[in-house]
Amino acid sequence: MSSHADAEVSYGRAVRRRFGAGARIEAVTHPTLGGANTTVVFDIVHGTTRRRVVSRQTPTLIGSPFLTGHQQFEVMRAVHAQGLPVPEPLFEYDAVDGLGEGFVVAFTSGETLPQRILRSTELARPELAGEIGGLLARLHACPTEPLGFLANVADSCDPIVAQRERMDIYGEHHPAIELGLRWLERHRPPGTAKRLLHGDFRVGNLLVGADGVRGVLDWECSHFGDVHEDLGWFCARPWRFSRPELAAGGLGTRETLRDGYEAAGGVAVDLARVRYWEVFALTRWAVLNVMQANGHVRGDRRGLVFAACGRNASLVEYDLLMTLAGDFD
Repeated sequence: MSSHADAEVSYGRAVRRRFGAGARIEAVTHPTLGGANTTVVFDIVHGTTRRRVVSRQTPTLIGSPFLTGHQQFEVMRAVHAQGLPVPEPLFEYDAVDGLGEGFVVAFTSGETLPQRILRSTELARPELAGEIGGLLARLHACPTEPLGFLANVADSCDPIVAQRERMDIYGEHHPAIELGLRWLERHRPPGTAKRLLHGDFRVGNLLVGADGVRGVLDWECSHFGDVHEDLGWFCARPWRFSRPELAAGGLGTRETLRDGYEAAGGVAVDLARVRYWEVFALTRWAVLNVMQANGHVRGDRRGLVFAACGRNASLVEYDLLMTLAGDFD
């Protein structure tokens, strides 16, 4: 029996444990998306009721910044309770399921592929960048008290130290990443109030429809920090894709993103501070690519996508060097 078939038996068993002996799964697909998680989509059928759901499972990698499946589920549940567009959390897997760390959420329709979004006049509306800024402001206003466990996440304590410690684990020499870390240490802005951050908020992790953002996905990097970190991540050059001249995710300007953020009640945005966190985003994204490639080489999780992260790390390092030199905006 194939690994997919084995897994489907386990998914069916997990569903019957929660919805009754008569429940079953149908229309199982294995999308090629979700760089960190294993993603499976299927229907839960129980009597005359059919519901499309998404299963996410998180791997364990050395130096990984990713939250456990339970922690991700708790973050999504808290954010969903605040009325933000997050797929509805349904249930977590447990030890009896034999599926490792993971959970199931309701399926939400929309487009996630960045190039399809950016090339579509229906999806990439002129107003979208400002609307996304407003969505970020709402996210950053979520109460942190129910998510106290995030205070102990390395990126919550000190995101720059966290990147350096991860690179030390891999034992690889990356002068460009070292330069980025040194620059970040020397130009660190004054501290500010820490809010809930998504940690990977970008085009590609947003389900977009003609009516705007329908869902925010991939919460495995959530932590507490400076709100400008999320804004800077969204504006980082790798997430502009075919539109590098439009800093806000290839959709608009930093000013448009800022205006939408402030109009929705967010704190006053300092664009110079956003630029600092863009440098951080490039440095951190290079580190994450080193992590993914390291996992492939070690055999923790093998695959062409993860192997290609070794090459991608060099591409991000180039963006980092050009940004620090002032040649890239």
